[in-house]
Amino acid sequence: MMTVSVSELKARLSEYLRTVRRGGEVQILDRGTPIARLTGMQGAPTDAGALRQRLISAGVVRSGSGDSSKVLDDEPIQLGTSLLAALDDERGPVPRPCSPATRCGRPTPVTSLQRC
Repeated sequence: MMTVSVSELKARLSEYLRTVRRGGEVQILDRGTPIARLTGMQGAPTDAGALRQRLISAGVVRSGSGDSSKVLDDEPIQLGTSLLAALDDERGPVPRPCSPATRCGRPTPVTSLQRC
């Protein structure tokens, strides 16, 4: 069992909650005196299969129908070009920011980078 002060618990609460979720216990001290103990909930599902089954029973999620292994076993699609090149072609040229030296034809001085 881990022992932590109240200030340490407040500073790193997420870490200690993760420890409790994994089955650990945390004892909390206030000025060196034990005041509380964090433990996991009784009856809470610890594995993903039990949690999934509980969510299905409650109607929160539906079990999938069909076999997904067929999709996962297929070879990846081979593109004739890179995805980045295709996106660049679709988006067109990127506008360059103005600089104070060019002023983009504006009569007033440019105080920050602006799009031309």
